[in-house]
Amino acid sequence: MPRALLSVTDKSGLVELASALADLGWELVSTGGTAALIRSQGVPVQEVAEVTGFPEMLDGRVKTLHPKIHGGLLGITSSEEHLKQMEAAGIVPFDLAVVNLYAFEATVRNGCGWDEAIENIDIGGPTMVRAAAKNHASVSVLVDPSDYDGFLAELREKGSISLATRRRLAAKAYRHTAVYDSMVSR
Repeated sequence: MPRALLSVTDKSGLVELASALADLGWELVSTGGTAALIRSQGVPVQEVAEVTGFPEMLDGRVKTLHPKIHGGLLGITSSEEHLKQMEAAGIVPFDLAVVNLYAFEATVRNGCGWDEAIENIDIGGPTMVRAAAKNHASVSVLVDPSDYDGFLAELREKGSISLATRRRLAAKAYRHTAVYDSMVSR
């Protein structure tokens, strides 16, 4: 069963994407607010905390920073050695990461204080995006809701996502994190 990790701030088109993936037989794993929205629409989803065995902690600062998440994103599924290690550790691979980042720029633009700005620096999101993009030979990454329809169209038409598409999406993901990091550094 293909598996998707969903953790987004911009929830545009999320329910439609999640519903379509579930209809295609995908298992969905998600973080708190994203999972709540998906579940509220009757789409089955497993919380990240159920996968990791750890609750969100430190005021939400630690949710996805766990080997069962990052091993699932970084494991090379064409490598017998990676698959053995993943199985031994109880890590299930992800085929898709749908992640976009905290609205840092909007928060700062609205005149927040230093502490609020610091709390809106996303750590887990960029880490998941970069992990999925690095492993684009095995994992697709979506950071922009405008890519959801094209992704689903290719998936429905071909039954999988081409390497060319995964490379294009990975490049976009790296641009997404680069722009985000430049906002934070400014």
